[in-house]
Amino acid sequence: MSGMTKPRKSVTVKRVAVDPYVATLLEKVTVGKQELSFRKGERIFSQGDPADSIYFIQTGRIKITVVSTAGKEAVLAMPGPHEFFGEGALVNQSLRVSTAEALESSTLFRIDKRVMIRSLHEQSQLSEKFMASLLARNIDLEEDLCDQLFNHSEKRLARVLLKLARLRDHDLVLDASVPVLSHETLAEMVGTTRSRVTHFMNKFRAMGLIDYNGELTIRTELLTDLVLHD
Repeated sequence: MSGMTKPRKSVTVKRVAVDPYVATLLEKVTVGKQELSFRKGERIFSQGDPADSIYFIQTGRIKITVVSTAGKEAVLAMPGPHEFFGEGALVNQSLRVSTAEALESSTLFRIDKRVMIRSLHEQSQLSEKFMASLLARNIDLEEDLCDQLFNHSEKRLARVLLKLARLRDHDLVLDASVPVLSHETLAEMVGTTRSRVTHFMNKFRAMGLIDYNGELTIRTELLTDLVLHD
């Protein structure tokens, strides 16, 4: 019909009820905060984009990657619920140095840079949680560096799988189910080839350390034994 316009597309696909933790943490941030939902595979920001905000994950999981000038991609982190990312914007990082993509359907809060800086100064609880998140991320990066320097690719893959199990349940459980990731993505995280990842995943499955049934089931206790006692 004439005179009608097509609705504009938006990254916001669904609103999700805010859990009590998020409500308490961000309730005083009343301006400069936007709730967004992203589908699996959708980009939140790309390397080279303006760094003008920080993100907080309510639900879902995000993959943070960086691409070298030679075109090689590496996975830096995979933050999950109740974690921040994009914090480089708070330290005069004018452009994003990495790309953030939703690994599964995710609901995030985008907080403007100036609003976040002011809120950290004014709200002690938010500041404490934010610092704890950064410290945990720093420890994780140090462990990843040691892993790359001292461990072979099979052990690094086992550790990556244990990290994936912890992302969904926060604490390790005996059998943790996570969405299936491509072997290419796992290879980027481990720092090896896709064929090596496929070989080790088949080996882990034959050993009963993992299983596939729509999702990837990780036998965390058995896999931990492999990491600790190999």
